[in-house]
Amino acid sequence: MRVLLLCMIGLLTACQSHQVLPPPAPIAPLGRDHADLGVIRELASGRTLSPQQLLERLATAPRVLVGEQHDNPDHHVLQLWLLRELAARRTQGSLLMEMLNPDQQTRVDAAQAASRAAQPTADLIDTLAWQTGWSWGLYGPLVTYALRQPYPLLAANLDRAQVRQIYTQRPVLEGRASTTAQVQDSLLDDIRTSHCGLLPESQMPAMLAVQQQRDRRMAERLLAAPGPALLLAGAFHVRKDLGVPLHLADLGQPDGNLVLILAEVGKTVSAQSADFVWYTAAQPEQDYCATLRR
Repeated sequence: MRVLLLCMIGLLTACQSHQVLPPPAPIAPLGRDHADLGVIRELASGRTLSPQQLLERLATAPRVLVGEQHDNPDHHVLQLWLLRELAARRTQGSLLMEMLNPDQQTRVDAAQAASRAAQPTADLIDTLAWQTGWSWGLYGPLVTYALRQPYPLLAANLDRAQVRQIYTQRPVLEGRASTTAQVQDSLLDDIRTSHCGLLPESQMPAMLAVQQQRDRRMAERLLAAPGPALLLAGAFHVRKDLGVPLHLADLGQPDGNLVLILAEVGKTVSAQSADFVWYTAAQPEQDYCATLRR
């Protein structure tokens, strides 16, 4: 009887366990010999984690926010790996993407229904009205995979018309965490830098309002989405000290949020900005400012 019981326990444990697939090999060309390549760090403790340990921590969170560098292919394949591996550990509630606007949601829903019915659309770029600013070569595999899943794929951004409205008539942002002078000054500095110092100072308040309203929208959509929810967005949007987590706190949900930033080797990610960092190979530096100045 005891032997039978032990066998049953062993079988149950085997059923509950999941063999973690190894993360994808690096694609980006730089940093292949860097000491931090592939390192996953828990920032509060400084501990190095295995992929399985990271998954175990993320799987317990109602909301997971993953920050990316948009042009890095390693970040996109790791996101797909994370999505698959997390779903093997608990039922995924929803996937939200900065790269989708609300005016695309009806198209996304229709494409998802067709994919689930084994009648996938041939030209998803046209069907989804996919925005050209987001490279389909990078995002296509993940979007195609998500459309086949039982959980919804949801827009997390603002429509262009909403952005124009915010730019011309700035709404009042409510909440303590997101409206401090330190937060807003840091965001303004980043806006200046990312636009190469070419924006007139008179435009800065409107640009700040758009940035923060995007973050507020992502927080609202996360809270409204079926859980557990996973958000994919630019690394700056998901930062705990500047982005969506502050708005989640202002909306009454400071807890239950975990932030993972995918960062190229050589870059610094602090415990103030994320819970975990995963270091990847790097893309060649591009001088966007030279292009803007031309």
